[in-house]
Amino acid sequence: MTTQPPSDSAPGEASPARQGIQSVELAMTVLQALEEGRGPMSLTQLAAASGMQPSKVHRYLVSLARVGLVARSPGSGRYDMGPAMRRLGVESLRRMDEVALVSEHLPGLRDSTSHAVNLSVWGDHGPVVVRWEYGAHALPITVRVGATMPLLTSAMGGAFLAHLPARLTEPVLCGQLETDALDAATRDRVDRIRAGVLRQGVASTVGGVIPGITSVAAPVFTAGESFPLVVTLVMPARGVTEQDVARLSDELLHATRAMSEVLGSPVDRDRP
Repeated sequence: MTTQPPSDSAPGEASPARQGIQSVELAMTVLQALEEGRGPMSLTQLAAASGMQPSKVHRYLVSLARVGLVARSPGSGRYDMGPAMRRLGVESLRRMDEVALVSEHLPGLRDSTSHAVNLSVWGDHGPVVVRWEYGAHALPITVRVGATMPLLTSAMGGAFLAHLPARLTEPVLCGQLETDALDAATRDRVDRIRAGVLRQGVASTVGGVIPGITSVAAPVFTAGESFPLVVTLVMPARGVTEQDVARLSDELLHATRAMSEVLGSPVDRDRP
């Protein structure tokens, strides 16, 4: 004889997929307020940030402290992340495969835009393509997964130039240009690329690597100090208007911001 697991639903009711425990959600509101505070916070500050009365927040803090998710400083009386929260964070980062998590979003972006999408990471010699999803439009290019792309002339390269420190990108750029040092004209070009990407949020090229190709790239930020990843839309230049590029850039930015959140990057994170 088999037994069925207990159910929270009454007979004939739909599955309680949307039901939850309100107190758990409210406790999470307190933890989120602590996270967004970016440092130890007083009870008054936590109450204001979470939108609850101090007495109510205090009860949640007592329970959260008992299980180690928050800790209260004996000296200042302020609250901060507790040891259990730090252990959870470390374990979460250990389990996270950033490329795999971002790759799950690429088919959706490809389908919504109808254009090819690729994912690149920073390698020893520049941006390396690690995923490629072909779209509905024929392209005069076949990019091999594992290919290293140029920094100056590719959209993904522009995104990395803007969001990685020069101490990392400059030696690679010198290697790609086969020079010992960058001349003034190249440094000026790099500065203009960086400023444009930081202003617009995306890097774009037309025929930068392959004639007839328009590319738009945006970074995906990770938790901690890991290098960003870059997602690039690749489309035939012919028939693509400036309005199309602007619309697709907005869609790409929306998608990469969602991917960044999945990887644990704060949505209001300061950008370089």
